[in-house]
Amino acid sequence: MKVALIQSNLYWEDIAKNRNNFESKIKQIDSEIDLIVLPEMFSTGFTMNAAAIAESMQGETILWMQSVAKENNCAITGSLVIEENNQYYNRMLFVFPSGEIQYYDKRHLFTLAGEDQTYTGGTQKVIVTYLEWKICLQVCYDLRFPVFARNVENYDLILYVANWPTVRANAWDILLKARAVENLSYVVGVNRTGQDANDYDYIGHSQVVDYLGNYILEPQETEDVFVVELDKSILLETRKKLNFLNDRDSFEIKN
Repeated sequence: MKVALIQSNLYWEDIAKNRNNFESKIKQIDSEIDLIVLPEMFSTGFTMNAAAIAESMQGETILWMQSVAKENNCAITGSLVIEENNQYYNRMLFVFPSGEIQYYDKRHLFTLAGEDQTYTGGTQKVIVTYLEWKICLQVCYDLRFPVFARNVENYDLILYVANWPTVRANAWDILLKARAVENLSYVVGVNRTGQDANDYDYIGHSQVVDYLGNYILEPQETEDVFVVELDKSILLETRKKLNFLNDRDSFEIKN
């Protein structure tokens, strides 16, 4: 599966400008791809001003994602602010080439920024199946909670989309590798660059790690599009040789 990671600065709470920016970057991709991965809250930046910028599941950004998926015959994913039933969600959308949508609501809300005071946390772990790959969807702060990401479903790839600040970039790098190794899974992490309205700096460090903790794409610091190809057959061969997942603990996550 060929994956495009789009690492970019975000325009604060300017939905149209962010969409135009990402559309321009997508048009620069000069090869066929299977999946485009955008950062967390890619249309606004990591804002707590949900009431002013939230969209519905029939909103313009959803329609834009469906259009991109259909025009490029690929899936596209990233999170944005969604209002539903008078509640706000940091929702990661996975849009298939057909326009079909599956989504994951961020479970672990970032209390240091008051995200838990604005948004409603999700309760369900979400695994989507695409091109015979089982893909686990996760958002930013989820990365710090390995129990929730534990690979009990035999997923092949885990995606982390984020607005993870430079000051904690070392933790981002360490934890992405840890999630890959402990779950015998590919890991793709896509973060933003630039500075937001709260004066937080973002270095990016979007990256791809294989199931043994080796870099396929080392942490990147420039605003750019990075394309990698993942091989599921090698992953499955490695799991046959190293059956670590067979010895995993059984547990139940309570909501």
